[in-house]
Amino acid sequence: MPKLIPAPTLIPVPGNKIIEEFIGGVNSGDAQVSIARMNSPAGWSEPGQRPDFEEYTVVLKGTLRVEHEGGAQEVKAGQAIIARRGEWVRYSTPEGAEYVAVCLPAFSPDTVHRDE
Repeated sequence: MPKLIPAPTLIPVPGNKIIEEFIGGVNSGDAQVSIARMNSPAGWSEPGQRPDFEEYTVVLKGTLRVEHEGGAQEVKAGQAIIARRGEWVRYSTPEGAEYVAVCLPAFSPDTVHRDE
């Protein structure tokens, strides 16, 4: 029988970014994939990371800035970006953004490998 996900779980993160996990290790117990909606205010940024998962991101509103070893890209509403496993990336939202991130396998604090 299909499993209804009645609501996301708010994932606590430093700063004022809001992560709502719909599917993943916390909300649905899935380790194969995580799907979360992010709301990041203007000026938000996080440390760089070199994760052990693929991350597929679709920007719904605003602009997501993605820094990588080759430079940086601005991902605007209606666009998407793929960060491959093992690539170094750093996300920020200079003007604020709402976006959906899908991670394969599911996001885990143990596999994101954030910079110190």
